[in-house]
Amino acid sequence: MILFPNAKINLGLDIERRRPDGYHDIVTLMYPIGWADILEIVPAAGSDTTLTVTGNSVDCQAEKNLVMKAYRALDAEVNLPPVDIYLHKVIPDGAGLGGGSADAAFTLTGLDSIFDLGLEKEYLAEIAGSIGADCSFFIYNRPMLCTGTGTTMQPYDLDLSKYHIAVVKPPFSVPTREAYSAVTPAVAPRQIAEILRLPEAEWQGELKNDFEPTVGARHPRIFEIRDRLYSLGAIYAAMSGSGSAVFGLFENAILADDLKRVFSDCATFAGRL
Repeated sequence: MILFPNAKINLGLDIERRRPDGYHDIVTLMYPIGWADILEIVPAAGSDTTLTVTGNSVDCQAEKNLVMKAYRALDAEVNLPPVDIYLHKVIPDGAGLGGGSADAAFTLTGLDSIFDLGLEKEYLAEIAGSIGADCSFFIYNRPMLCTGTGTTMQPYDLDLSKYHIAVVKPPFSVPTREAYSAVTPAVAPRQIAEILRLPEAEWQGELKNDFEPTVGARHPRIFEIRDRLYSLGAIYAAMSGSGSAVFGLFENAILADDLKRVFSDCATFAGRL
């Protein structure tokens, strides 16, 4: 079975408070996009489950990869047969795009399909949530308003399919811990769910990512990319998650080759939402 775990963007991200357990309560709208890895799961040639990773490098041992963690988590519940897993990384890591989380979630749904387990999405989402905060989103893979630590999700009716998207990931990553350490949590005066009801052309200046000011201050290239996307015609542009990727929404198509020429030292994606 071959699957295509896709990335996500965050439309607005409010960091409301720091919890006693050290995590943060947030509000954000996660929206799936077409930038995708390639994941293949086949019956194992031997007696053990294996993971082979190609493409963009992921600096971790196989057992620490979220894909293998997903297999182990589901195996603990239903006693799976061994499989060989091949992951070709296309989505850059350390970007705020959820690539690793998508890989884990698609591993769970792929295993459910291959072995005809018939598991409910809610059950798979619970397992996914134990692997990583963003993982549950990719079980549903539709626009979701996320609250709490990001694992409490409510479907949100938002259709941006008339727009095109450009995503630019500069040649550096932003550790999540670093991003949180510089932010002062506060409840926003206007809720993201309310702002998203405005016409998309009015999001600029209203729909904000609380990470962006401090991360951008440390890494000015993020502001440069955002402003360049606006100059290219974006109706809205922002950093995704804790960075470092920046995206722009466009009414007209932007060619992948043109985007790469403008941001020649960056990883880029252009497509339709």
